Amino acid sequence: MSAPTITAALLARDNEDDIASCLESVAWADERLVILDTRSTDRTAAIARTMGARVVPHPFRNFAEQRDVGLRHARGEWLFYIDTDERATPELAEEIRRAVTDDAHVGWWVPRRNWIWGREIRHGGWYPDHQLRLLRVGCARFDPARPVHEVALLDGSAGYLCEPLLHENYRTLAQYIAKQRHYTDLDARLLYERGVRPKPWTYLTQPLREFWRRYVTLRGVRDGFPGLVLCLWTAYYYGLVTTIKLGRLWRRPPRDA
Repeated sequence: MSAPTITAALLARDNEDDIASCLESVAWADERLVILDTRSTDRTAAIARTMGARVVPHPFRNFAEQRDVGLRHARGEWLFYIDTDERATPELAEEIRRAVTDDAHVGWWVPRRNWIWGREIRHGGWYPDHQLRLLRVGCARFDPARPVHEVALLDGSAGYLCEPLLHENYRTLAQYIAKQRHYTDLDARLLYERGVRPKPWTYLTQPLREFWRRYVTLRGVRDGFPGLVLCLWTAYYYGLVTTIKLGRLWRRPPRDA
């Protein structure tokens, strides 16, 4: 019997600096698919097509919906999701090829190594940082209740791979801040729609809780000074900024919320 076919897919918007290297790292796949945010204005699509990838433009509404587009358009029996700032190693490619022949699972979690500001971060929740990225087409969909930090729902079980994705997460502090501003907007909106209302003390306790979780419980202290800085920034954005934005949503007139 022939081996199952694999589509390597990625979401893209204005990624002309990364798209070629990313697609090259998944050249082993039977198909390469780019789900392109229609707001993209650079050469991402042209570069992808030059490299033999199929480009599907789609208006961006949220990450969960965008990933579902990939599942609908994939021609392979399996879909492997990779982000433009990630690279798949030859060792991971070999492990994926073996995994898709195993009928025991319809999904596979992939560990990820993260480089932040030029340094690999191994603690504070950043490793092994498992991502559910290898999905059997027809047995997976993305949870519409999780429009950000999206979660795949499987009609079956998932296994764990050993070889990691390599992720150059944030090259600069400015890039980190820009992404957190976007993510906290989405997180605050999600909490608001779930009816979560911040209490007066939440503005203090939430960032403290997040810092303790990252720095102490998840041992971010072991990454030295970069780990301390990263845990502080994470606590600031996911503890304080998200809470502030959530509070603003509740204070807006109902017709504007």
